[in-house]
Amino acid sequence: MARESIVGEKSLAFGKRIAKCYRYLRDKKRETVMSKQLLRCGTSIGANVREGLYAQSRKDFVSKLNIALKEAGETDYWLDVIHSAEYFTDDEFNSLKVDNDELLRLLTSIIKSTKSKEE
Repeated sequence: MARESIVGEKSLAFGKRIAKCYRYLRDKKRETVMSKQLLRCGTSIGANVREGLYAQSRKDFVSKLNIALKEAGETDYWLDVIHSAEYFTDDEFNSLKVDNDELLRLLTSIIKSTKSKEE
């Protein structure tokens, strides 16, 4: 369960960054539509990870982490769109992208290893 707590901590920290990013985009850049999409999916990663940590079964756990993985994939998309629309500097984008990519890798690894234990 050590990796699960790591992904829990990292997804919470990422959610906090996304919430601050949303405020920045809304207040400083006056961007409201894409920033709300980013806020929704970027914070949903951690919410689904947390829900997975309290899953009723291994199957439920994998299901919740799969949802978190999908949300991380959507977050990746919105980061790309917002960056290509020039609301983020390269440094701002790269910093968020690295963190999201790490969550994608962690979630994928946990899901694969959990599924292999089922077999």
